[in-house]
Amino acid sequence: MTKTRRSGALLLVALALSALAVRAQDEAGDAERLVEALALRPGSVIAEIGAGDGTLSIALARRVSGDGHVFTTELGADRVKTLREKVAAARLPHVDVLDGNPTSTNLSDQCCDAVLMRDVYHHFGDPAAMNASLLASLKPGGRLAILDFAPSGDEADTVSGRARDGHHGVGRQTVSRELEGAGFIGISATSIAGRRYMVIAQKPAEKPSS
Repeated sequence: MTKTRRSGALLLVALALSALAVRAQDEAGDAERLVEALALRPGSVIAEIGAGDGTLSIALARRVSGDGHVFTTELGADRVKTLREKVAAARLPHVDVLDGNPTSTNLSDQCCDAVLMRDVYHHFGDPAAMNASLLASLKPGGRLAILDFAPSGDEADTVSGRARDGHHGVGRQTVSRELEGAGFIGISATSIAGRRYMVIAQKPAEKPSS
């Protein structure tokens, strides 16, 4: 290997390690944001929709350990398999992996104190159906957290366009409006960094019986 090629290879390795470090920092930051915004504590029952490899679900599972429980979902057999393997390796018996569904959480009604998703909402083909399912899955007063990112340009005119190049993402105002249309109460919509943001919404508490 020539000196130039060796230097190029070392540069690629350094860039890869730097990217991994940034990602780990983002993961830790998101976990801390969610613990605070969702008021998570030991004993909380939570769910992550579209959990990827489960890194965030596992981090939060350690924060609700004890009597707490975590449901984590993903779409597709290969992704579910990867998620199951990651959870098994973490040895956290209070984490259940569920098959995902494009329009449903696949959770029991009123089972969760909190539900969350990261970089998933803009992929929903039928936000109204999923939002209704999210609302049903939460206990009265339960909270929903959506971490996502706005498009780099104009927002897509249609739901199906939110995952396309040039319009990839969804605005936080759109997310808040759609959640409120499903019956959620808005709590906050805050910027994180760059195009990223976090929307926190709540299922209305049950009215006390007279």
